[in-house]
Order: sequence, then C-alpha cells, then structure tokens
Amino acid sequence: MTVRVGYFPHNNSLFVLRHRGILERALPDVEWVDLRALPQPARADVKSALPSVHSDHLFAAGGFDFIGTGFTPPITALGNDRDIVYVGISGPRIENGRLVTKADNGIESVADLKGKRVGIAHGSWQTTLLLFALDAAGLGWADIEPVDTDVNDGGALLLDGSLDAWVGAYPGLTAVEAATTLHTLVDTESVFSHPSLWFTSREFAEHNRPALEAIITALQESDAWIVANPRAAAQYFVDDIRTRGGTADIDAWEAALRGRPFGIGPVTEEFLDEQQRAADLLAANGLLPRKIRVRDAVEPSIGDFVAKSAVAN
Repeated sequence: MTVRVGYFPHNNSLFVLRHRGILERALPDVEWVDLRALPQPARADVKSALPSVHSDHLFAAGGFDFIGTGFTPPITALGNDRDIVYVGISGPRIENGRLVTKADNGIESVADLKGKRVGIAHGSWQTTLLLFALDAAGLGWADIEPVDTDVNDGGALLLDGSLDAWVGAYPGLTAVEAATTLHTLVDTESVFSHPSLWFTSREFAEHNRPALEAIITALQESDAWIVANPRAAAQYFVDDIRTRGGTADIDAWEAALRGRPFGIGPVTEEFLDEQQRAADLLAANGLLPRKIRVRDAVEPSIGDFVAKSAVAN
C-alpha cells in the first residue's frame, strides 16, 4: 500500500527526512505530500474557533497518513472531533522563539499588551504561547488585537510599526534582532516546553502498525544525522527557499538547527498536562469548538515502541 507522509519546513525533522531517502528503504511506496501545495483556508479569523487544517488533510481522501507539527494542531484536531493518536514528541524547543516588542515603544510587560496588536502565526504553537502569557498576566484573548501573520512575516510588520508585539521564531527572528533592539516580554522556557510532535489517525495506527513503526525508526535515524551534520541539513532549507525565489542565510539556518532538539521520545505526563492546559484555555477563550480530554489520544503501545527506538538510535 502507499503510505502518504505530510511534510513542510516548519517540522524540521520530516522536512529533512523527505530529502534523505531513508524512509524509502523500508517503505518503497511512500508518497510525500507537501502541505504547502494543498488548498489552504483564508487567514484565520483570530477571534473565532481555530480550524483543524492539518487534521482535515489527515482524514481526507487523498490526504496523508502521518504528520509532524508544533504544539497546537493536535489540540484543534481533537476539538474538531478528529480521532487522532499522538506518536511522539521532541525535547523542549525553548530557544526557538519568544514574544518580543521594539525596545522603544513603551511596552514593558505582557500586561501592557491590552488593546495592542500582537502578531502570531495563528493556529501554531505561537497561539498557545501568547495565550499562556496573557493568562499569566490576567488577560484573555479578547483583551488584545491578535493579528494572523506567517511565521516570518510578522518581523517586517513589527519593524514598520504595524504590530506592537510579535511572537518571533528563528531563523526569521535573527534578521529582526539585527535591525532593531528588541525587548523580550516573555521567553518560551518560562511558558511551556514547546516540543515538535507527531500524530496520526487512530485507524492508521491500528491497521498499519508496521508502516508507522518504519516511519518512527526512519525519523530517529534521520534526526541523528541532523545532529551530526547541522550545516548539511541547513542546506536543504536554504535550497528550498531559494528555489521558491526567496533569500536565506545558511549560517542562520545552521544556528537555528543547532539550537533545536532532535530525536523522538514518547509523550510524557508533563507534556499531556501542558496540552490539557492549552486545550482548556483555548476553549475558555472561544478558540476551540468544545472542551476535550487530550489523554483520549494516547496509545501506550506506541509510546513503548518510540522509547525502544530512541534507545536503539
């Protein structure tokens, strides 16, 4: 059977695996689905419930069977009644980004964001980081003017004054740091662990276990290669950006990859507690259609295999 794996650059592990040819040794009929080529909805209404964009493709005919994302998409999938199963998580990506503002605009704390325009890639981990930060400051989603930007586009908007604050991520944050002095309102480490994560449909997990295990094993091998060869891995991202007509700095990409954890571990109780807290806050702020229980998406036998594969690599 053909196994379809969804990938895009934001999940660094799957993007590199797509170019390494490792998975094809175990699954000759693997088909890689570039998420950027799939139909995408219009920019999200940042005041209403989040759509489950990634999981819609996971469950659609002709979609894909396996996906890696950031922190928020599996929560929105569950909130939109998608029967997903967690596969594994990376270590904390606490150096990946932070909530920043320009140093000269008078915003000193998260509490000062009331009524301000804050840029995020809505529906990504950035939504969760901002929501956690607001909650800690006694604010809610309705207290700010959230602006949906691409992961990197918000930097230019912060610089020209269109945004008052921005959840920036590396390597895009590097250019903004070079252009102006930034003030960090909240870093990632003080808010949540922010791992990469991978999930699949329950049907695929239950009926295609050998293929799922092959994907996990290939990811472990590829991630070990990234750790040993960060500059060569960075070149895949640079080449992709340049092919699409953009510009990219290999040094910035190498630094970004060196600052991120690679390797897949089983989901932990601490991670599930963070997911549940995020789900509860998203629902309370009208960003999730219903309350959910994230532990309904845990299959212990998958975690056992992930743990064994991590030891083997």
